[in-house]
Amino acid sequence: MVLGQRFMQAASDIFLGWIRVERGLDGQQHDYYVRQLRDWKFSFDVAGMPPDWLRQYASYCGWTLARAHAKTGDRFAIATYLGSSDVFDEAVADFAASYADQNERDYSALLDAIKSGRVPCEAGV
Repeated sequence: MVLGQRFMQAASDIFLGWIRVERGLDGQQHDYYVRQLRDWKFSFDVAGMPPDWLRQYASYCGWTLARAHAKTGDRFAIATYLGSSDVFDEAVADFAASYADQNERDYSALLDAIKSGRVPCEAGV
């Protein structure tokens, strides 16, 4: 995970790393992922964004993610593998739509569980 983050991020967290504990409390060896807890970067309030701003913000996030992933592989080999057809694009779009539908079903199930009392919920918490 650490190596992947270092490949993808233009400027990685200076505290990014890992540590191996040879013998933990359970007597087993464990590896721990280490990073800065609070990076003091800001974020946008997406919940309050107008739809046109949200679309633009999502576009920037997608571009940034694509750029980060492009740094991890051979872009020419990937482009050659994908070819010039729109098969991959359509597959990703279909997956995204299916994933969005699943999120809506999951959210609906969560609301139902809250209404029935199976999942406790407090407003403003």
